[in-house]
Amino acid sequence: MAENEQVEAFSARSSGPPGRLLAIDLGARRIGVAVCDELRISVTPLDTIERRSWKDLLRRVLALIATYDAKGLVIGLPLNLDGEEGQASKEARTIADKFHRSLTIPVHLQDERLTTFAAKSALKREGRSESEIQRALDNEAAAIILRDFIASNATATS
Repeated sequence: MAENEQVEAFSARSSGPPGRLLAIDLGARRIGVAVCDELRISVTPLDTIERRSWKDLLRRVLALIATYDAKGLVIGLPLNLDGEEGQASKEARTIADKFHRSLTIPVHLQDERLTTFAAKSALKREGRSESEIQRALDNEAAAIILRDFIASNATATS
């Protein structure tokens, strides 16, 4: 299976109906969150979700979907640098499958290689302190995941 096919396991290449998308970056303790505008032009990092249980995560994501009227959920897929899947990828796929079965909107997977590194670099360039970087890192990574997803789908459908 080609890499793009692996990443897009839960959705067609199209990003679904027009409107806002919500993105999450799954971390061991915190989950970064970002949302885009209805035209999918700008992306805004939101507040981090503390990782507790699946039920709590589902409840929080459902609330965000309702608040922002999101038309799709994008989940970062942490592939290894060589494109292979490791344990973190398997966990992301399991969570994506649970969301797919629990939500009425499309669930998409997006390659998130190097997004945390890119997020940290961007926050450093902004002159943020180390403590500010740590607080914003997960949400900035989610924003990069969402920008990458929007860009790859704009290219794929143009």
